[in-house]
Amino acid sequence: MSPTARIFLAPLMGAALALTGCDSGSEPAMQANAAGHSAPTQSTGNANKAVLDQRPFDNRDDFDNARRGLIAQDPELVVEHLSGGEVWNMPAYDFINTEGQNAPASVNPSLWRQAALNNIHGLFKVTDGLYQVRGYDLANMSIIETETGWILVDPLTARETASKAFLFAREHLGDQPVRAIIFTHSHIDHFGGVQGVLERLSEEERANLRIIAPAGFEDEATSENIIAGPAMTRRAMFMYGKRLQRDDRGHVGTGLGKGPAFGTFGFAAVTDVVRETGTKLIVDGVPLVFQMVSGSEAPSEFTFYLPEQKAFCGAELVSRNLHNLYTLRGAKVRDARIWSGYIDEARQRFADADVYFGSHHWPLWGQENIQAFLVKQRDTYKFIHDQTVRLMNRGATPREIAETLELPAALNEDFHNQGYYGTVSHNAKAVYQNYMGWFTGNPAQLNPLPEAESAQRYVAMMGGAGKVLEQARREFEAASDLGPTEARDTYRWLAELLNHVVFAEPDNEEVKGLLAVVYDQLGYQAESAPWRDFYLSGAYELRHGPPEEGIEPAVMRAVLLNTPVSLFFDSMAVRLNADEAEGETVTIKITFTDLQESYLLTLENSVLHNRSTDADSPADATLMLTRPLFVDLLIGQAGLKELLFSDDIRFEGSKLDLLGFFSMLDKPDGRFNVVTP
Repeated sequence: MSPTARIFLAPLMGAALALTGCDSGSEPAMQANAAGHSAPTQSTGNANKAVLDQRPFDNRDDFDNARRGLIAQDPELVVEHLSGGEVWNMPAYDFINTEGQNAPASVNPSLWRQAALNNIHGLFKVTDGLYQVRGYDLANMSIIETETGWILVDPLTARETASKAFLFAREHLGDQPVRAIIFTHSHIDHFGGVQGVLERLSEEERANLRIIAPAGFEDEATSENIIAGPAMTRRAMFMYGKRLQRDDRGHVGTGLGKGPAFGTFGFAAVTDVVRETGTKLIVDGVPLVFQMVSGSEAPSEFTFYLPEQKAFCGAELVSRNLHNLYTLRGAKVRDARIWSGYIDEARQRFADADVYFGSHHWPLWGQENIQAFLVKQRDTYKFIHDQTVRLMNRGATPREIAETLELPAALNEDFHNQGYYGTVSHNAKAVYQNYMGWFTGNPAQLNPLPEAESAQRYVAMMGGAGKVLEQARREFEAASDLGPTEARDTYRWLAELLNHVVFAEPDNEEVKGLLAVVYDQLGYQAESAPWRDFYLSGAYELRHGPPEEGIEPAVMRAVLLNTPVSLFFDSMAVRLNADEAEGETVTIKITFTDLQESYLLTLENSVLHNRSTDADSPADATLMLTRPLFVDLLIGQAGLKELLFSDDIRFEGSKLDLLGFFSMLDKPDGRFNVVTP
């Protein structure tokens, strides 16, 4: 891979506890599975058993709805990556009980139930003229029958999974032409697989295809994570348990679905932009009514209504779990107040809906059921917002609010708004952050030492790593005699304590080993799938280290080809190594011969600026090449040094200045340490 290849990395990665009884962790706590994850302790088993008294687990409505309308299912659903390996493997989750019962002590029974529901996959009839393919990716692909063909909604994350889902639908519903594709919002799991559909269409279909999306979609879809791509990609590996085994001590799902497909990502240009709520379109004889909800779950998003079927597509405005106001992979905070308002608007605007279907999970039928669902979803987000702000205005800190805030009984009796994805805890912190930022006002937090340095001082003051480890072991063992809440709080405390020791002595294997066991227990108890995956991924990396490879940037080629050129240069600016650029002044001009556009990059004061310019403006060095070749250069499919001596580009000025400029850019590979310094 060339030196510039990774400059533009973009994202995208016990004992049985029965419903009627529990053998809560009789295995020795230190006995590990193949990946090294320890067995659940007695206190973890007890904590998970206690969850059975907190939810109406005997209510089977969700399972009935998730199976309703099943047309066909592929029990051997495995999807291969275009370049080898697996993108998707549903049989890997066969260890999950089909009815969501008999949860092992290493999985929160509520999350186990959600994981079982998300295991239900196949092609489903939702209502007349409306179908869904579920369980082929993190999101659903919906199919609307038109007068002469289909409208596809949200063609999944990856080319490979979308192609498989589309062909499966055609196999059972007929080889129908596609008249339009709807992208409900700008997250990649709802558009990244579009090439898997387009490659299956005739030339005539592609020529007449309508691509419908909300205003701002193209900018948001291509720009998300470009600037902070390497950091977000690395954290996505934790959030989605990419390195974890699929078993009862590893990844069981994301809550929102099984997980994103880390395949090949694509893009398609929009032909029809929806800008206002109330917009009506007729697509091959099918009327659609749109509601703009940008700024809720995504910065560019709409829902829509099918009047003929009385069917409301909620996109990701609502889903069968509490969503994230702040996503743990990293993103801008979402506004819970606005989000709640959009749900209420949808509830009133589409009040006669008899069917709800969404971009994730399973549908819901009946006006009364849909209205009740929307009311609970609406009030959950507003409760978190209003009560967080109330406590914030009384002086409570984010951690204090997160510790005390609980949903009222009326909002805590259903499964669909529980914290399988977002949580009340980290969503409350998001509300605080949205208004107040990172600083709580306590001057001790204004300019603290970096984590590793403060950790060394903590450990030294506590008498050294040996003493801390000895005391931590005693507290860990004593936790088995505590009640579920007290034991969990002990694990939380030990995680904080031992993290200090790891950051003070990152080569101390005994401390890392005990911290990994603590993370195991916290992961096993988590109702939130991302929390579980973060804890267990942390435990995995304490035992095995960071990944040897990041996510290959070439899988984003099709998206990058549609990314605004200025964003590439903004991304270069945040990768400039200021120390190496100290005292350097240089101007580089890049001319895209196919776009007839030129951009001037100016380096001075250890800051890189870019602006569009005339083709004949002076510069120290000039590159003239096509946009696709520029993208290939960025993703490592073409090398700069080799190109400078080839006929594929034209060059003017100083080659040394050009090579020197690129050498000052960091090349993040998305493999940095997370649980060690």
